[in-house]
Amino acid sequence: MDDDDRGRRNGDVEFETIRAEKVNFGRNNFLEVARKRARTSDGTNEFISVSRGYYLPDKSERFKRSLTIPDDPEVRAFVAEKIRSL
Repeated sequence: MDDDDRGRRNGDVEFETIRAEKVNFGRNNFLEVARKRARTSDGTNEFISVSRGYYLPDKSERFKRSLTIPDDPEVRAFVAEKIRSL
């Protein structure tokens, strides 16, 4: 089972990556846009994650920063429009 199929535990929250796509930039950097699911005893919540990372010499990935966006059509449309218009 790889990391995309297996959730990660953080306290009582389990995170699951549903789908992720990456674009490389610069010499050693990448951006990842992913749809993720957070599960708690209270239920589940889906969100969009935009993460910046870099590659180590052994080609493994490390993440530096992340921004999460609620899975709300109005918020997603606002972010997409502002990115296009800047």
